[in-house]
Amino acid sequence: MQWEAVIGLEIHVQLATKTKIFSGASTAFGAEANTQACAVDLGLPGTLPVVNDEAINMALKFGLGIDAEINKINVFERKNYFYPDLPKGYQTTQLEKPIVGAGHVDIPQEDGTLHRVRIHHAHLEEDAGKSLHEDFHGMSGIDLNRAGTPLIEIVTEPDMRNAKQAVAFARKLHAIVTTLGICDGEMAQGSMRFDVNVSVRPMGQEELGTRTETKNLNSFKFMERAINKEIERQIELIEDGGTVIQETRLYNGDTDVARSMRSKEEANDYRYFPCPDLLPVVIEDSRLEKLRADMPEMPEARKARFISDLGLGDYDAEVLSGEVTTANYFEASAKAGGDAKLAANWVMGELAKTLNQNDLEIKDSPVSAEVLGGLIARIKDNTISGKIAKQVFEALWKGEGSTADEIIEKKGLKQVTDTGAIEAIIDEVLANNPAQVEQYKAADEAKRGKMVGFFVGQTMKASKGKANPGMVNQLLKKKLG
Repeated sequence: MQWEAVIGLEIHVQLATKTKIFSGASTAFGAEANTQACAVDLGLPGTLPVVNDEAINMALKFGLGIDAEINKINVFERKNYFYPDLPKGYQTTQLEKPIVGAGHVDIPQEDGTLHRVRIHHAHLEEDAGKSLHEDFHGMSGIDLNRAGTPLIEIVTEPDMRNAKQAVAFARKLHAIVTTLGICDGEMAQGSMRFDVNVSVRPMGQEELGTRTETKNLNSFKFMERAINKEIERQIELIEDGGTVIQETRLYNGDTDVARSMRSKEEANDYRYFPCPDLLPVVIEDSRLEKLRADMPEMPEARKARFISDLGLGDYDAEVLSGEVTTANYFEASAKAGGDAKLAANWVMGELAKTLNQNDLEIKDSPVSAEVLGGLIARIKDNTISGKIAKQVFEALWKGEGSTADEIIEKKGLKQVTDTGAIEAIIDEVLANNPAQVEQYKAADEAKRGKMVGFFVGQTMKASKGKANPGMVNQLLKKKLG
């Protein structure tokens, strides 16, 4: 039997406000445990919450960014449950009237088409604290610094059919919220956390299977692994005569182990009711118009501009336009270097490879966009070859100089463009390889095209990579007849 997976996501996006959603306590990451939880966050008697207006604005920006319906009147409700890191015994959230209604996000597929993922809604809520298990023997510690941090929870329709689609959607969503400036996107710090709902059904069947939810995935790599693992588990279970039960699961990316956490609750288990301490939030048209006027260039528009104005291909534009930090770095390096295509190749190639090897984000690159642009300019004007440029880049990365020009001068890497000097090297190469020269002259035109590569390689080796490759090719063909 052929099986089809059905996948939907719930995404918690931590909003980049300076203070919490209902109090003036700081949201700064990394503070000493339990130093940023005030009386309001703890729900102490006599305290009253006040809605953070900037959190409202950020949620509205997200709605505008995905072309969603905006609910002009939205209501906060209490979601009642007990957990050690939930200090109030309830979470203030939205259920019946969330701030953002139906919208959509389009993701590119391998065949070049777009796949639409519908957004059911996005609602505002407060985050819980954090349970710490590592540093306590036989006990758990509770850090309430995160309690009350503003979130939007984004709920998709079950429109994805495999792990690659889900990850593509997650990446696109990451690009949207960071471009809007409503989230820093630091997944390792918990700024974006993904809950994955997975079910399987026989191919062609309309009815959905029983779903499970794998919670708190904070890495694209771990998300892909967790989804594939859960799809395989469910198919194997059903084919062995078992039944999938609706449950909440956990996945440990470090050990690649998934396990059941608890049976899945329904909405009525939480006894939702409207929060008596908070009035409904009314959104005026004038507020939406002001926010709409201040919207930044979104990833889709940026991609189109990279294609039309900078001459990039569809793939390069897609990769470089997604994350705002990558897009800004690319544009700055292209401007400094005077060649957008070369800049694209370097940002997606040597720079990306070196960042990955050192587990760094592009914002932490020791080679700035302007410095990389200076290197690109020297490739463009034939001061250095592409091969030598990699040596210059490595030296810049290690801090051996502050500019490409400084490294080139210090190490004597300037490309040889003197015709006489190159001819002398070629003459020596041909003299040292008479058998290959005779084979070349005896070969037909089709074979000669491949054989000339040997002489180019020997010439570049003799010049220590400094000879201009274009001139080497031209002079070799002339001398070889």
